Amino acid sequence: MQRLVDFIFKILEFAIVVLLAGMAIMVFGNVVLRYGFNSGITWSEEMSRYFFVWLTFTGAVVTFRDNAHLGVETVVRLFGRTGRQVCMLLTNLIILFGAGVFFWGTWLQHDINASMTGAVIGIPMIWVFGIGYFTSLGIGLIAVVRIIRLLTGDISEEELGAFAGEHEASVREQAG
Repeated sequence: MQRLVDFIFKILEFAIVVLLAGMAIMVFGNVVLRYGFNSGITWSEEMSRYFFVWLTFTGAVVTFRDNAHLGVETVVRLFGRTGRQVCMLLTNLIILFGAGVFFWGTWLQHDINASMTGAVIGIPMIWVFGIGYFTSLGIGLIAVVRIIRLLTGDISEEELGAFAGEHEASVREQAG
């Protein structure tokens, strides 16, 4: 099962790379065309914005899985195992609530976004803002799995250390 999850996240990371490369190519190409040839590709501006939205929200899921979001690690490092577990549980409960609110907001806006189209490309805006479903479900699922693993005692010291930001401290110590 873990191999399947790792494979899915490798695909997501590849998608992020493709989105970033596509965005860079479209923006660079448009700049060259505008300044060099006094023309441009009208749809590339809109698509690069959409790519940026998809890249950001897909990246949020990947980053959450890796415990790489900003956190108050200075305080968490002061606690022992039990304190870190409590902090991790509270954090994931708050994140689960936020993911639920995000999903609910996307759901409420679904009909509006499905009926509106992009100005240049003409695709329904739900294809852009519907990424909220993916992000809220992805982050929510990761939070639920973490909560279950915490409650069943299946969290390792390494994972708690990563939550407390200790992996960054060890990397800095090795570099210095």
